[in-house]
Amino acid sequence: MQVENTEINGFKINEFNQYHLAVGKTQGICPLCSHDRKPENRKKKCASYDWERGLGTCHNCNSTFQLHTYERKGASDREYVRPSFSTKTHKAPSSKVIKWFKSRGISQDTLEDLNVSEGPEFMPQTGKQENTIKFNYFMGNKLVNVKYRDGAKNFKLYKGAEKIFYNINSIVNHQTCVIVEGEIDALSLHEAGVRNVVSVPNGATLNHNNLDYLDNCIDYFEDKEKIILAVDADEPGTMLKQEFIRRLGAENCYLVDFNDCKDANDYLVKYGAKELRSIINSAQQVPLENVTTLKNVENDLKDFVKHGFKPGFQVGLENFDDIFSTYTGQFITVTGIPSSGKSDFVDQMVVGYNKMYGWKTAFASPENQPIYLHAHKLMRKCWGDMPSPGDIGGSTWKKVSNHVNDNFYFIDMDKYSLESVLRKGAELVKRKGIKCLVIDPYNKIRDANAVSDDVNRYTMDYLSKIEQFCKKYDVLTFIVAHPTKMMRDQNGKIQEPTMYNIKGGGEWYDASYHGLLVHRDYEAKNTKVKVLKVKFQNLGENGAESFFTWEPKSGSFVPQVNVLDKEKNDSGLPWE
Repeated sequence: MQVENTEINGFKINEFNQYHLAVGKTQGICPLCSHDRKPENRKKKCASYDWERGLGTCHNCNSTFQLHTYERKGASDREYVRPSFSTKTHKAPSSKVIKWFKSRGISQDTLEDLNVSEGPEFMPQTGKQENTIKFNYFMGNKLVNVKYRDGAKNFKLYKGAEKIFYNINSIVNHQTCVIVEGEIDALSLHEAGVRNVVSVPNGATLNHNNLDYLDNCIDYFEDKEKIILAVDADEPGTMLKQEFIRRLGAENCYLVDFNDCKDANDYLVKYGAKELRSIINSAQQVPLENVTTLKNVENDLKDFVKHGFKPGFQVGLENFDDIFSTYTGQFITVTGIPSSGKSDFVDQMVVGYNKMYGWKTAFASPENQPIYLHAHKLMRKCWGDMPSPGDIGGSTWKKVSNHVNDNFYFIDMDKYSLESVLRKGAELVKRKGIKCLVIDPYNKIRDANAVSDDVNRYTMDYLSKIEQFCKKYDVLTFIVAHPTKMMRDQNGKIQEPTMYNIKGGGEWYDASYHGLLVHRDYEAKNTKVKVLKVKFQNLGENGAESFFTWEPKSGSFVPQVNVLDKEKNDSGLPWE
């Protein structure tokens, strides 16, 4: 029996003869049939995983599939550089290095177990070749990346290599795993007897919207029932922890408090291996959803007392940022008459959020078809220019197309429904880390599970489901909604619609966090964006307006202000 070449749920399936899988391997959910089963059966471990052969077999649907340790979806989309491993450049740690690690509580055996080596490497921080400690990132038996550390605590990753978790092989065949913030922390836990531990490749920063290493390794966490987050207790570590919880699910995540220590290695040095193992094993589950105590929000409360309301997120449009901003975990209703530029302005907003904060976006846009034309619109906005045939395959084309490919995703279905879009949105949060979802237009993405024919009830239930999605995954959702009909004044001029002109009327205004009107004035040759509603006064000004002209080459709205700074950075690309 042979399996056809295809891709299913993130797995790339190659043609191969069906193997007899040995008994006693890992059990897990099936990527082929689990989503179609009854809700109570979706998490049942109906499949056997043979990690040595890279094959899986489902006992429910009788399918055979290849596992992610061999060929992962998207691996061929990128041209990654693979580092080499040789005795010339990767030597066993010297006595000096071994002695230093010993001072940090880490033995030579642990260094060998986790493939730590030593060797010369050019370090850009010093501008010369340095002797470095080398943390080797293996996936299966392949060296995928290398992390270098010199004596002055300068770091770098192998240029052009794929980013993955350090020690990723250690969590295969485990239903529990630990995530730490650095390679030395991973070594520390290994020393303490906690072997199923991985480390992020580049520590924690204040911006965790692009966790490409998690994107590349997400399949490794699919079968995990317990994910212990043992990251630093500082602000970057806290933000990293929150992003992991958002993407991996609060129900699966457990938290470690290192008390008076900074990280796992500090705890090892101060209290020893036994106590480090104990504090990892005593990790507490993330607090229950929908149950909040003051303790859960105490840091937010302190911050509010000190600084007041947090500023909202802006799109980077000079005149628009003055009148509108937003938080994540909310949704924005965008309305306007046909051909007013609603979809284009939403595109520009999400490109702006991507430029400002690195947010990724998923589009569910039945009207934005074919998809390559929508991708062309986004490329123009990111590029700041109209690509020509001569640009195809050039360095800028590759740079921009890769950027669009990695940051914008198109939900493409034969039949759209609200349930299927939100389910796919949740998957994209987990697998790609999206922060924005666009539903355009809402009337072509119906709620197939609606229980009432009453339009107001339908609208209320529809928006309630979107609100639940936004809150659960901390996503900003845009809903493009057409008015029911165009109204004209006594002179025959089309009047500006409001949110009450959308089918379902008052429910839209009441339920929406924010409302925007995009209205094109063909006589004045401009486009007006009007704030119809902001839920919180600190985020904008109800009734405020901003005006734009259309720039054809970039396909962008240009603010109409007295002085417009059009300077670009050294790359010449607006989004960098």
